[in-house]
Amino acid sequence: MEDKYKKIIKNFEKKEYEVSFFETIENAVDYLEQSIVGKNIGFGDSLTLDYINLKEKLSLKNNVIDPGVCKNTEEFIETARKCLTTNIFITSVNAATESGELINIDDTGNRIAGSLFGHDKVYFIIGLNKLTLNLDDAINRARNLAAPLNARRLKLKTPCAISEIKCYDCSSKSRICNGMMIYYKKMNNIKMEIILINENLGY
Repeated sequence: MEDKYKKIIKNFEKKEYEVSFFETIENAVDYLEQSIVGKNIGFGDSLTLDYINLKEKLSLKNNVIDPGVCKNTEEFIETARKCLTTNIFITSVNAATESGELINIDDTGNRIAGSLFGHDKVYFIIGLNKLTLNLDDAINRARNLAAPLNARRLKLKTPCAISEIKCYDCSSKSRICNGMMIYYKKMNNIKMEIILINENLGY
């Protein structure tokens, strides 16, 4: 592991997160399979989780609830509510700083809500492409890169999806950046672990 990443991990640990670093997706998924057994798991809909095929792996020994596979809004809302009461919640972030802050943007709020309270433990799965130098860069990445790319992936009719990839602070009904959470430090009274993977994952 490079000294740069050792420093970043120490900064996350200063924020009271558990941190596990893996060189490959396979090693990270193996670790999660071994660590989480016999639990109800809620997913915060995330391209990263889809990319590493985590649901299929964890479903072998757990009950996994994933709103990301829902076919309509009503089903999504009902499933997302169930995710708020699970033992374990797993999601990703839109950006993370080298000093240890995390950033998430959300439209319905289920991913942010699920990552804050009510579970035995929360896992954040983070690829190295999400790391930024400071908080300003992290917010910029979340607003002007991650959110527009996700809007485009979802084929929404927002300005950021159909025009230049940047935030237009629009008033579209399809807008997905309705709220932004800055995690300055681990939330009290809940276990949180950052799974840092030495690969590019998601937007």
